[in-house]
Amino acid sequence: MIFQKYLFTLLLFTNFIFSQNIEFSASKIPDSLKLNANAVIRLNDISINITAQNAMTISTKIVTTVLNEYGLRNLSLSDSYDKNRKIVKIQATVLDAFGKEIKTYRKKDFRDVSVADGFSVFNDNRALYLDYTPITYPFTIIFESQIETSNTAFIPSWNPVDDYYVSTEDAKLKIKIPAGLKMNFKELNFSSKYSIDVNTSENEINYAIKNISAKMREELSPSFNKVFPIVIFGLNKFSLEGIDGSANSWKEMGDWFYNKILNGTFDLPQETIDKVKKLVENEKDPIKKAAIIYQYVQDKTRYVSIQEGIGGWKPMNAKDVDKLGYGDCKALTNYTRALLSAVGIESYYCRLYGQSAIREVYTDLVSFQSNHVILAIPNNADYVWLECTSQTQPFGFQGDFTDDRNAFLIKPNGSEIVKTKTFTEKDNLRTSKVNYTISEDGMINANVKMVSYGIQYDNHFKKERLSKVEQIKNYKEEFRNVNNLQVKKIAFSNDKTTIQFTEELELEAQNYAQNTGGKLMFAVNAFSQNSYLPKKYKNREVPFEIDRGYTDEDEILVTLPEGYSIEAKPSNVELSTEFGSYEIKFISADNKSMLCKRKLILFKGLYENTKFESYRKFRETIAKTDNSKMLISKS
Repeated sequence: MIFQKYLFTLLLFTNFIFSQNIEFSASKIPDSLKLNANAVIRLNDISINITAQNAMTISTKIVTTVLNEYGLRNLSLSDSYDKNRKIVKIQATVLDAFGKEIKTYRKKDFRDVSVADGFSVFNDNRALYLDYTPITYPFTIIFESQIETSNTAFIPSWNPVDDYYVSTEDAKLKIKIPAGLKMNFKELNFSSKYSIDVNTSENEINYAIKNISAKMREELSPSFNKVFPIVIFGLNKFSLEGIDGSANSWKEMGDWFYNKILNGTFDLPQETIDKVKKLVENEKDPIKKAAIIYQYVQDKTRYVSIQEGIGGWKPMNAKDVDKLGYGDCKALTNYTRALLSAVGIESYYCRLYGQSAIREVYTDLVSFQSNHVILAIPNNADYVWLECTSQTQPFGFQGDFTDDRNAFLIKPNGSEIVKTKTFTEKDNLRTSKVNYTISEDGMINANVKMVSYGIQYDNHFKKERLSKVEQIKNYKEEFRNVNNLQVKKIAFSNDKTTIQFTEELELEAQNYAQNTGGKLMFAVNAFSQNSYLPKKYKNREVPFEIDRGYTDEDEILVTLPEGYSIEAKPSNVELSTEFGSYEIKFISADNKSMLCKRKLILFKGLYENTKFESYRKFRETIAKTDNSKMLISKS
């Protein structure tokens, strides 16, 4: 009886031990890794075994301790599959704060969804994902997956740091390469700050790192891929969509992509060819013809969001887009290219990274680097760029989703890397002309006209598609320095030929001017104040970036109430720094009015962290001066 009791206790204790992952208890995390962290990657172990040009297995084990609700965004609990990519294993084990197992989710527990539900053409592209809602924090999830794929064109990059506010306790990568294949790779942001173990040979690549503390996302921090270590890879011989290829140069890769992937996708019904030829028959200028075709595509199609690499690499046939009226970026770009070709206009399929934070294709590593596709039309020594997924973008205009970055231009012969449109601070111009009166009771009545160009156009032209309620809300936020603002009239003019957006407003606000002993005090610059002031850091860690420069030019005419004159006006200010320049002048030609002329220029740039305080002082001066007040009194 005593023996049986001892045996039962032993079994119970053994079961308790095996149901716990003591090493992943939250208490085991060093305090240095908890500081500033929403989540801690306890282990990120990736093994990539390439056995042939068309055979690769990716085994992943990621253990993440989520410390709070913000850390949920750093959980990776999904994987995609298609006819060339098979999920052999996928599971997730949830542990409590002490490392005790709460539940294990097997493959059958993951939701199986289309990456574009409701669109039959993409039914082969699916994903398994686990929608997990925690009941308490901290908790840990052990996510394991194994993928087998014949697509070896895209080798996952190594990102030992997941994001800002995330620590990494242990990260490692192993890649095995068979004889006859060569793995090219590029290391980014490696420095003495990171103790990375690197061991490479002809047939194996190993990276490992331990104990990287979380970094806060400081204001104006550069994009993630400019700060943290990353390694990107590319095989010189690969397979994609069941087709073998080689990539010893961008030209070689482009020739292969054009002939093997794009070839056979340009078919159009004869009825459509006849229709678009009829549309452009009276136009001789090729670029104007292209504008007509682009408008035709915008009117006829709609965009389905399928990221390149998830929804496959080969665009669906142009005739299917023509029939269905929708497609992803690959499909709509390819369709537009086919239509342009039908009317004798050459254009090129172009792959790049599409996102507002500029991300480059690295020219010194020939590999599949992209998540988006656009179209390029040669125009003398330059290109006209088309965003074929947009139903509202002007012809030939690139917004901040694809501007100023390297792109891979795929031609029938001579594919190359080119730079997309770069907007200078002069291009990104917004002008305003303001004419307002101040009444004796402090009320302001204003007429405001603002014209936007370049990326400033991209920022503002979307207002015309907002509801009236949203438009008014938008202006009250834009002019939040004016209390009691009433928007009386809104008029827009969107010139898609010259690409300029004009806003004309009638505004009023009671008690704008403060009445003090019969004198009125108010800020001269009522409707173009830039009050942005960066946060102050005692010890800033990372560089800061102004990703796009711009220019604001403003002219403000203030009419005083009858019988009042200027008693005190602000001083003129002129600043010139490496970050930009600022000038404001207050001109009183008579005692009945005041003219204010203002110009702010901000330069694009990546600046050292030690310069942040100088930049902050520059912005502080602008914010204070823009709010400069004048005093008027009865004559």
